[in-house]
Amino acid sequence: MKRREHTPDEREARLVALTRQLFDGEISEGQLLRTLRREVLGFSQEDYARLVGVSRRTLSDMEGDKGNVSLGVMNRVYRPLGLRVGLIPRQSALLERLLGPDEGATG
Repeated sequence: MKRREHTPDEREARLVALTRQLFDGEISEGQLLRTLRREVLGFSQEDYARLVGVSRRTLSDMEGDKGNVSLGVMNRVYRPLGLRVGLIPRQSALLERLLGPDEGATG
């Protein structure tokens, strides 16, 4: 059975929802990567690994939250998904403040 193609808006909504789950601690980085690769892009591990220039084993390790890859490799793997690796606060309260409305904004 062939997968249904998603519209760009549907792909973006899924990306946002999954990234929010990551920030909320509901899923891991590996789970995010695997779900986006499969559900949003519709790629197999082998095809996606070839696209981003890593081995299938490296991609599998990343999706399983194993291994130890460089920041450059991580960014290369996440780039087709519209993401990049960065620093986020470990404390959920600070993360909520950063992601919430700008307290200094005027409107």
